Amino acid sequence: MKLPLTIHRARLGPAEFKVIRPARPPARAALSDGNWYLHVQADQQAAQLLAGLWSLAATSPRSLVHVPLRRTDPETGGPGLDLVLLHHSLQFPPSRWKELRARLDPGRPQTARLPGPASADPAPGRWPQQHYRENRDRFHQHVHAGTLFMTGSAKLFADTAWLFADIAHRGPGYVFAHPDHAHYCVRLGHYDGLVGIGSGLHVVYRDQWPDL
Repeated sequence: MKLPLTIHRARLGPAEFKVIRPARPPARAALSDGNWYLHVQADQQAAQLLAGLWSLAATSPRSLVHVPLRRTDPETGGPGLDLVLLHHSLQFPPSRWKELRARLDPGRPQTARLPGPASADPAPGRWPQQHYRENRDRFHQHVHAGTLFMTGSAKLFADTAWLFADIAHRGPGYVFAHPDHAHYCVRLGHYDGLVGIGSGLHVVYRDQWPDL
């Protein structure tokens, strides 16, 4: 899978940070905060891109992956959020995101080659160990400066990219076959043992979008 990107760099004091963005941000995708879940809505193309970026976060532990998603929620009219994926070892404080974002250089184009599309299903037996009390490999979420930060490990990002691949793979067919109940979604929540701090994710396939 080839993923066109733009690579930005900026310094905060003695530290230099690399920020990766998709060359073309997803046009038909939105992220918003709900009462119980963070809601992600995406059409097929946007879901494929998000699956690729999720996988990229697994292979780029020294970078912040920034996905511009902030737009009015097409369903509720509420405010939207941007998204940043980052490895916990980077120890980047979300409170400094606004400062870092303002210092980013214009960026340079690059194409990432990912090892094939993400699977549309979790591998058998992949998640049961997450329920063990001693397991600490969980997402931590923070919202700052209109941006949701998903902080986790490389394995955690790799193991959950299937959420978006599933939406891209099964969503269009389900909506076509069930016009009276055209809602296809997948969820990631505390019951999976994969969210330590924050809300679950509710990822919805949406094929109808306002004119852009």
